[in-house]
Parts: sequence; structure tokens; C-alpha cells
Amino acid sequence: MKLFDPHGFGSSVVSYAGLLEKIEILRSTLRWAPRLERADIEKLLNQSNALRDEVMQLSRKERFIEAAAEAPDSSDALDKPEALAPSAHKRREALIERSFIFEGIFGDNPKLLAALEIAEKAAPTDLPVLIDGESGTGKELMAKVIHANGARADRPYISVNCGAIPENLLESELFGHRRGAFTGASSDRKGKFESAHTGTIFLDEIGELPLQGQVKLLRVLESHEIQRVGSDEPIAVDTRIVAATNRNLRELAAQGQFREDLFYRLSVIHVTLPPLRERNDEIPLLIAWFGDEAAGQLKRRPVKLTPKLRDFLLTYAYPGNIRELRNLIYRLSCLAGETADIEHLPDDIRPKPIAATLRAVETETSGVPLSLSDAKRAASDEAERAFLERGLQETGGTVAELARRCDMNRSHLQMLLKKHGIHSKDFRHADKANNEKES
Repeated sequence: MKLFDPHGFGSSVVSYAGLLEKIEILRSTLRWAPRLERADIEKLLNQSNALRDEVMQLSRKERFIEAAAEAPDSSDALDKPEALAPSAHKRREALIERSFIFEGIFGDNPKLLAALEIAEKAAPTDLPVLIDGESGTGKELMAKVIHANGARADRPYISVNCGAIPENLLESELFGHRRGAFTGASSDRKGKFESAHTGTIFLDEIGELPLQGQVKLLRVLESHEIQRVGSDEPIAVDTRIVAATNRNLRELAAQGQFREDLFYRLSVIHVTLPPLRERNDEIPLLIAWFGDEAAGQLKRRPVKLTPKLRDFLLTYAYPGNIRELRNLIYRLSCLAGETADIEHLPDDIRPKPIAATLRAVETETSGVPLSLSDAKRAASDEAERAFLERGLQETGGTVAELARRCDMNRSHLQMLLKKHGIHSKDFRHADKANNEKES
């Protein structure tokens, strides 16, 4: 019986996306073919995997040749070294052209694109992946991206929040238990690893896992076997592990709070997600995305934003990252009618009105009414100070970076900071404290 006709795809003039789609259909069909021996199916699956990898390599090679043909000549490259590297926009477009599966949207931030490119290369393998980044940067979404672009995409994806499981129930949650193993164990129960067999298990907040749980997890990584609580019978598990944390596991290992050997086992592939404040180009895309998403759930039209509110949303620092932006858009969509304004923001982040600023200045001048020129000066100074403080917050207190973003002479910027009594080091400490608090 002829199982696979390499010439059966029709014309050789076919897009890479179409060819990859046909390969995936072939792989899916062969995986569940009822009249074949499992060994034959595995052999054909391996052949189709190899074919897919060759197509991907050919696709990348052709794009490299096209990019080289479009590149400026060597004299231009010498004048502009950045021309030698592909632009972030081209890298983003290349990801999309390669039929890269991503549930949502992403922008042109080089750090994010580097993380996605690592995920793309890691996805077809079974290597463990460790994803780190601040809270709310999209670590679970990245885990789903890795699963969706891999060979296990049609198999189970199981998510576990390691920080939400009581320590006395951790082993039962992860590995299951036998009936009568402890009080309340009225029947046999599968654990998360068994449920994720042949698929992917996502271990979120892995830094919160107690040391005893770390030892047992390390054993699973080494032996690919588990034991249910109350049983001595080993159960083989074939599970791809993706872990995530908003803490620095290297530092935790140095402090004895996280096993160093487990860290190296989990971080064979290490992906770091940048915070939203470093991905400003993504904010308008996310506002539109979450606006449509909220409208769908609330069964109403997408909310409109006043220019003042939109300016705020585009420049706000988002300490809670993408999760905070999403929650804000849902709040605005719920509380506002057709159009949302500053008044619909939470009180703790709502910008202070100019009138309140003027009243504060009046108080400082012992209740003497302000002249029109004094009022203008106070409003201007307050706006200038707010601008500088927000800029230092976004750059982590780095004056040189703020000067570059504002296209301003560094010495002039230092003079303005001195005028308002603002110390850049205070924002470096604040940034560090916020990171520690979030972790």
C-alpha cells in the first residue's frame, strides 16, 4: 500500500503557508490512522517532521537571499551599520509569513521579537522552557504559543499555578493519589502530569514551589515517571514542561530557596519577556484588541476614547503590564456609555486636575489669590514636573535614556531636574522596589 505520495500535493508553485498546512494535515491524518501499525505511524510522523523542518529552512534561506538583494550597497552599510541588521518590522512580518501561530497580537519590539523567535525554534522540540518576566507580561500566552507551534499541538495543555496549591496537597495535585491514601481520598485520582501525558504542562509561578516539591519535580524530569500518593507503582509520563516565574531563580538558588540543579533542568531554553513600558508600539494595538474583546463579551459596540484619555493610556507606565491594560479597557467598556473619559479611570491612577494643583499652590502662598500669570506658571511647572517624573519612571531613572527619547540635550535635562528638585536615583530605587514587590 502506498502511504505517502511526495508528488501528490499538486503544482510545485505553492506558498509555504499552504505547503505547511498540507503537511500538518498529513501529520494529523497519520497520527490517527486506524489501519496502520503504531510503528509505521511513528516512522511517517518522523519523516513529515523532517520534511517540515526542511521547508522551514528553505523558507528562511529564500527570505535571507531576498533581504540581501534588497540591502543597500556596502558603502551605504558602512555609513549606516544598522542597515546590516533586519528591521524589527521585517522580523515581525517574517514570523507571520512562517505561519507562526500566535493567539493575539504583537508589535515590533526587538526584545519581544527575539523571545518569539526563540519560542519558534524551541516549539518543535521537547526541551524544557523557562519563561521569566514581570507579572502580567504574557508568560502563559507565551507557553500556549510554544505548545501551539509544536508537535504536541493537538495533545493536552494543562496549566498549574504552583503558588496557589497548599503545600500539603501539592504532591496529590501534581501526581495524583490512590483511594484511601489520606483522609478524604475517596477514589483514585489522576494528577496534572498524568492529565498532560503526551502533551504540555505549564508550571506557572515555579519560584513559589516548596523545596520538597522541587525535589519531586526534579525526579520526574530525570526519570519521566511519577508515583501517585499512596502507591509504589511507577507511571510513565511523556510530558513537555514549560515553566514561568516573575522572580529571579538564580538569586533564589544562591539564597538556597530554589534548587540549582532544577533551575538548570528547567532553563534549557530560557525566554525573557520585556515589560509593556518597553513595548510602547504595542499599546495602541492592545487597546484596539482588548476593546473589541470587551465589546464582544459585553455584547455592545467598542467604546470610544476621548483624546485626553487616549493620550493617558498611551503614556501611562503600566506597572501591571498587559494584564493591567486589559483590565482598564474592560473597566472603561463597562462603566462608560459610547465614549470613555478620564473620569472612568480608577481613582488611584487618574491624573490630578489642574484646579487641584492651583489650590495646592494657593495653600503654599498662605491663601493669597494667584494672578493669571502665576496660575499659568503653576500649571506649566506642574505639567513639566509630571512629564519628567513619568519619563524617569519609564526609563528606570536613566537620564541618558530619557534625554534620547525626548531628543533633548542631557545637560539641559539635568538642569530641569535640578529646577524641580527631582533626583533620578530615587526612581532607580523605586523601580527596584516595584520589581521586588511584584515578584
